[in-house]
Amino acid sequence: MKILKYLFLFALLSFVALTVFVATQKGDFSVERSKVINSPRSTVYNYLNDFRNYEDFESWSVEDPSIQITYPNKTSGNGATFYWEGVDGKGNSIILKTKDGESIDQKMQFDGTEANVNWILKDTLNGKTKVTWKGKGTMSFLFKIYTALHGGSDRVIGTIYEKSLANIDKNLDYETRTYAVKVDGVVKKTETPYIKQTFTSEIAKVSKNARIVIPKLIHFSETNGLSAVGKPFIIYHTYDTKSGLAKISICLPINKEISTSSGSDILAGKLNGFDAVKTTLTGDYSHRNEAIAKTTAYINNEKIIPDLSWSHLEILTLSKLDVKASSKLVTEIYFPIKPKVAPAVTEPVYTQDSTGEAPSQPRTEQPRTEPVKRKPATPTPAPAQTPAQEEDSEF
Repeated sequence: MKILKYLFLFALLSFVALTVFVATQKGDFSVERSKVINSPRSTVYNYLNDFRNYEDFESWSVEDPSIQITYPNKTSGNGATFYWEGVDGKGNSIILKTKDGESIDQKMQFDGTEANVNWILKDTLNGKTKVTWKGKGTMSFLFKIYTALHGGSDRVIGTIYEKSLANIDKNLDYETRTYAVKVDGVVKKTETPYIKQTFTSEIAKVSKNARIVIPKLIHFSETNGLSAVGKPFIIYHTYDTKSGLAKISICLPINKEISTSSGSDILAGKLNGFDAVKTTLTGDYSHRNEAIAKTTAYINNEKIIPDLSWSHLEILTLSKLDVKASSKLVTEIYFPIKPKVAPAVTEPVYTQDSTGEAPSQPRTEQPRTEPVKRKPATPTPAPAQTPAQEEDSEF
């Protein structure tokens, strides 16, 4: 019994000594880890700038599926947040500042531990990206004890960073390389009224701008008693690969034609029906150029005449607002073409021979001595307008 008593006393004194030691230590920490990610910088940035992806790569979340994660309406860009709760406690993170494609500054809190988190992205050879993840902050008392027992803050937090960076590389490699392009052929695109915002954008930032504008269009439609009758789409009035710029209209199809008030940044329009070559891209937007190249090749091989008065239209069948996985995105691309004109067919005239029977082959009609009364020609209807012929069009 005395031995047990001494052992208990020794354990108690050791715990007190450890507690005193930990309490006298500084709670500040600074951890940094880097890794080259096998994906383009813009792809990595967009992935890290959306908190919905964090449960798929942060090691503490991947290793503990029981953690409950809550996402508010805004999950990407400045002011985005998310919250989590598990057996080890509660936490939250917020994006404070971003520099497009280059860096993301965040603030993280977890049961008394606070940290300023910074992501820095730099291009490397062969289109890869060097990601540097920094964390600097103050540990709670319990976290100080935990790190003291497990090799220190740099080892504990650094291991989390290393595992998470490896997950980022693996996830993005799969998501960006899993895609399909299918040229569906010639179709007729039906007319539809819509509301829109029109501006010039960098081609690389069109998807980002769409995620900003589409919620505004949806809010406008709901506020004004309108109903969306399809998926959002983007009209490319111009698409200049040399300058990297495109003039676009980001649109939401609605149930009726309307007029917007003067000075409104949201305008109304109508997409007239047109003939097009349709291509379906399943996967990340970075493969759009391949989809365009395959469509162009199809148009040339089939000797189809393109309508060059505007570029093309993209319907966001499944966008980043619908799914977070890039491999599950679906984009329908429509390239306008000129409708084929059927050649005029002259009806053959048959004459009877001396037997009174019609010959098996048509003969040329003989000249008549009397004028022939002809029916007045039916006026040829004007061809259906394409989007480039709208009165208020900006094509």
